[in-house]
Amino acid sequence: MSGTLVLVRHGQSEWNLKNLFTGWKNPGLTEQGLKEAEEGGEALHAYGIRFDIAFTSVLVRAERTCDIILDKVGQPDLETIHDEALNERDYGDLAGLNKDDAREKWGEEQVHIWRRSYDVSPPGGESLKDTGARVWPYYMMEILPRVLAGQKVLVAAHGNSLRSLVMVLDRLTRDEVTGLNLATGVPMVYRLNADSTVASKEVLGDMSKAH
Repeated sequence: MSGTLVLVRHGQSEWNLKNLFTGWKNPGLTEQGLKEAEEGGEALHAYGIRFDIAFTSVLVRAERTCDIILDKVGQPDLETIHDEALNERDYGDLAGLNKDDAREKWGEEQVHIWRRSYDVSPPGGESLKDTGARVWPYYMMEILPRVLAGQKVLVAAHGNSLRSLVMVLDRLTRDEVTGLNLATGVPMVYRLNADSTVASKEVLGDMSKAH
């Protein structure tokens, strides 16, 4: 029997709250973000899962979320691998800008295309397709083999790095993934078949809070 893959988007960051493009910038979690991470960890504790290994990005908002979740499930010392392959999408020249200011500068339609299209990247940054191009190989080489070997694996990462993974796992089209939003701090529990396809998926929280 294959193992279990749990994906969690980090809790609300300080720049989420300020409506800023974040990307590879490194703000911490807000009080609400800390609470969301705690609630995600509590949901996983109630679910009864024990992890064999955890993966996260090298950005503090995901690392802190990972730490909080592992503390809540009673595994604070679990081996955790940090890799920039799981980092948020790089927003390039948009990073640090208020989203409303960006709309004034470049126009509503252009900013919407940069945010929501599959393969159009902002100036100096990555598209969702570009993000997937680094996330997918890392998943295939480092994460998936552990799940197929029967391990229970936690991945705490970001909205776009996880969207690119969910796109593959849930077999979403380009159009479907552009409309996908992941709620902060809400665990998605996947059980995989031996051929790496999804046997089941459970969401341990309220995805309607996604933004």
